[in-house]
Amino acid sequence: MKIQSLGILGLGSRSTLFYIKELNRLYHKKRAGYSTCPFTLLNTNFDVLNNLLPKPSNKLKVLLSNYLTELSHLQVDAVLVPNITLHETIDKLSIMPKIIHPVHLTIAKLKDKGFSEIILFGSLHTMESDYLKWAFNNQNIAVSLPAVAERVVIEDVRKHIYWETESKELMQEYADIIKKYSSNNALVLACTELSVAWTTIDSNIFDMSRIQIEAAVENID
Repeated sequence: MKIQSLGILGLGSRSTLFYIKELNRLYHKKRAGYSTCPFTLLNTNFDVLNNLLPKPSNKLKVLLSNYLTELSHLQVDAVLVPNITLHETIDKLSIMPKIIHPVHLTIAKLKDKGFSEIILFGSLHTMESDYLKWAFNNQNIAVSLPAVAERVVIEDVRKHIYWETESKELMQEYADIIKKYSSNNALVLACTELSVAWTTIDSNIFDMSRIQIEAAVENID
């Protein structure tokens, strides 16, 4: 997949800025000099979309379809959406341009590394709903979840990262939970805020947000 013109759907401020920063960092690493990643940003009022999340609905489908059509009219041929949950609704659309899809890319990486079981971290909805479990199970990858109390901590991390109110104590608790589950298992981070909160490179951690971003930079001309 060669990308001539990359588009980003602007959503929550911190998650969108995280994508932009990582795109620029990796593109600079690829091209050196004063290189920054070329893209077209279509910013949304995320509050409108967020009030319709997490489950797909006709109203959410219409809004997303309109935004993605608008991006297509801006001559982009591939799109990054900095919100993992929204891809469940995107999957129900018939749209152009191409979506750089975190689920498909992550499954391919897991298979390439020989993993057939994962621990899933995400929003509380993501961890307890069927969307990602079905996607992984359909590709013969078994999904397990952290303990219930730890899911609550992970959800707290997600919320505090979004509002930029995280404490050192909460971040340490999150780091300890990640270390516990990733030591001997493949761990998938399926939430952009959880990606923002985790910066350590680990071969057992598959970060959907960073996998999306890496795919974009690898394929952009």
